[in-house]
Amino acid sequence: MAATPASAPVRTLIPARIDRLPWSRFHTRMVVALGVAWILDGLEITVASAVADTLTKPETLHLSSAAAGLLATIYLAGEVVGALFFGNLSDKLGRRNLFMLTLAVYLLGSGLTAATLGNGAGWVAFLYVTRFVAGMGIGGEYAAINSAIDELIPARYRGRVDIAVNGTYWAGAVLGTIGTYILLNQISVSLGWRLGFLIGPVLGVVILLVRRHLPESPRWQIMHGREHAAEASIKQIEHEVEQAGRSLPPVDRSKAIEVTPAEQIGYVALARVLFREYPSRAILGASLMISQSFLYNAIFFTYTLVLGKFYGVPSAATPIYLIAFAVGNLVGPFTIGHLFDTLGRRTMLSGTYLVSGVLLAITAVLFYAGSLNAITQTIAWCVIFFFASAGASAGYLTVSEIFPLEVRAKAIAVFFAIAQCFGALGPVFYGALIGTGDHPVRLFLGYLLGAAVMIAGGLIARFLAVDAEGKSLEEIAQPLAATGRRGRTRAEGASSPFST
Repeated sequence: MAATPASAPVRTLIPARIDRLPWSRFHTRMVVALGVAWILDGLEITVASAVADTLTKPETLHLSSAAAGLLATIYLAGEVVGALFFGNLSDKLGRRNLFMLTLAVYLLGSGLTAATLGNGAGWVAFLYVTRFVAGMGIGGEYAAINSAIDELIPARYRGRVDIAVNGTYWAGAVLGTIGTYILLNQISVSLGWRLGFLIGPVLGVVILLVRRHLPESPRWQIMHGREHAAEASIKQIEHEVEQAGRSLPPVDRSKAIEVTPAEQIGYVALARVLFREYPSRAILGASLMISQSFLYNAIFFTYTLVLGKFYGVPSAATPIYLIAFAVGNLVGPFTIGHLFDTLGRRTMLSGTYLVSGVLLAITAVLFYAGSLNAITQTIAWCVIFFFASAGASAGYLTVSEIFPLEVRAKAIAVFFAIAQCFGALGPVFYGALIGTGDHPVRLFLGYLLGAAVMIAGGLIARFLAVDAEGKSLEEIAQPLAATGRRGRTRAEGASSPFST
């Protein structure tokens, strides 16, 4: 359909029609099809960590320890680049186009990883390129999927659904742990590590087929002047809801908004949106994402070192502890996620960050006092991350709902990239603190630092959090295309993704 001319205002009820919908099979199917991105990320990180030692053996690729260790770093770098690149394209080309493309990119990268046949310079370069490509696909998923879910979920469900979906990262971690444990111990390691990297693509192919039948975000379409396409998309959704036997509530016509569709803005103009119109929200988003990423990466990527160096747990037994740790992370978002919609974002964001920080400080004291063993240390981590996981998931929810639609995916990408860069410091820093395990005071101080970081994030949330529960996205952050909006930034510089 032809787009509405940029100068012609459009009065629309599309957001109100989406927000008044009852939950239906459409929403469940959409959440499953899109939310698998986090399962795949947890799966990929876990598989890469599990097979790193295997890839140093002569019967596999016989990589050096340093070369094997680079796999995770390159994957994370790919995530950052993918989030920034595909985040821009998602705002420009649409959510559906990108969540099909990013999954295909991931499938290509992870599938080709299994085709690495040697350890010569060429094959090692091939291995690294495939991990970078797989990371790009998942990074792009974070930007496109969070945007799509937020824009398609009714406002009263948005908090709990977003938090649960982000929390499924840990379901992927459990799947990856169990899968690699079986594949690396029950069949030849030369074949097992390759099959480990194929678990995700097999799941991804099935999901790709389901995604083909999902509509574009009507919100994105109407803001970009595609009025007829937006009407067709919302009618498709409403029809599916009615087919499921659910009646459609009347539309509140007072919630109509008027928009003047315009072209896209780039990252430089995004900076003006963040720091000129929403500076406190930019500080909030950065603090939430940085604090949770630092803590998560610090603990998750060094837990085996702690278990081995301080508690004498053999490496063969660590998967059991990881499963327990991952389950604790998974239960939190599903158990208390609904409270972010009832008690509110401010109360729950600050509460989960503060509680997890205080619990980590208490655990640090018990660790230094020698009061913990491998089991009680793992239980402590499970309790801490029961709250921290819900808070971290809510961090992603926050940055995806508090900025205007036209820059939503780019905003998610920027804060995701910032979080990953700071989070990458955690494993290196804590790995150095752990050392040979002879100086527990170092790790004690490191845990206190992690606790302080989380408490700082909680205090910032207490003062700067946006009370977004139950509100439409347009009420939380007025679209740049809204006619007569307050604020000066509109869709400047459409010709370049980094235009000013």
